[in-house]
Amino acid sequence: MQYRTLGRTGVQVSSLALGAMNFGRIGRTTQDEATAIVDAALEAGVNVIDTADMYGEGESEEMVGKAIAGRRDDIVLATKAGMPMGDERNHRGSSRRWLVTELEASLRRLGVDHVDLYQIHRWDPNTGDEETLSALTDLQRAGKIRYFGSSTFPAHRIVQAQWAAREHRLSRYVTEQPSYSVLQRGIEAHVLPVTQEYGLGVLVWSPLASGWLSGAIRAGRDITTHRSAILPQRFDTTTPANRARLAAVERLAGVAEEAGLTLIQLALGFVTAHPGVTSALIGPRTVDHLHAQLAAADTVLSTDVLDAIDEIVAPGSDLAPDEKHDTPPALLDPSLRRR
Repeated sequence: MQYRTLGRTGVQVSSLALGAMNFGRIGRTTQDEATAIVDAALEAGVNVIDTADMYGEGESEEMVGKAIAGRRDDIVLATKAGMPMGDERNHRGSSRRWLVTELEASLRRLGVDHVDLYQIHRWDPNTGDEETLSALTDLQRAGKIRYFGSSTFPAHRIVQAQWAAREHRLSRYVTEQPSYSVLQRGIEAHVLPVTQEYGLGVLVWSPLASGWLSGAIRAGRDITTHRSAILPQRFDTTTPANRARLAAVERLAGVAEEAGLTLIQLALGFVTAHPGVTSALIGPRTVDHLHAQLAAADTVLSTDVLDAIDEIVAPGSDLAPDEKHDTPPALLDPSLRRR
């Protein structure tokens, strides 16, 4: 396992981090299975576990808490808040009122007295940066969080938050958690240059592109992955974007084979090769899935292999632009761009 410094914090983190979104109802993973995954990950040298309050409406946090009991101090524990937790209109977002309340709930579910990294799950256009940063700074000073970060923020919002922290003399976001894979490279053009400029640690999610890069999706085969059953439209090969993805996967599989690698090793080795990326979040549903992904822990891609990937998917491009999660709201809602 490789280790890197998380931004400018001085904290050493593994280049592969364990994402716990699939713990519980989302991945149909039992507590025993989740504990076995955590055991195997820690044994392999993974020292970061990332979850969120909304994963299974708190179920993932509860399962992580039980799995890490007795070894909390060996783990860089991260969770997130901001996505809706039920129908109540104020049980979401990044207001002081909600963050203070929801952090206490997360700590209770995790069975800990603090988290190492508390992340705002999505940019909240209804809440000012000063409001959010002042709440997070107070929670940090109270010892309930060690650091805080953003997740899937547009590049301009990352910059604005850094300036707001400086202007109001508040602590700042020290990490960003964007989506990044061989098939979705848009952050290379805007987010990663910004995070590198400000010295943020970067924990990338979906490095296997929701299973497209797992090796299970190939031309001529029925697509029967767990994720395809949940989001069938993202795997409908009659659409242009998905046909382009499938064609790219076939070419990437050839590059991997020629290099003596699995497609998973190629995919994870690609994202961790970028100097702006600290760790790649892997989200296995089973111990077998975990071992297949841990096989990439020490993968270092040669220049020839990285050049071949660039020929298949151009740097800074997204093969499925409709699935981007950091698109400015005005591009999605016509009312926000018309007088």
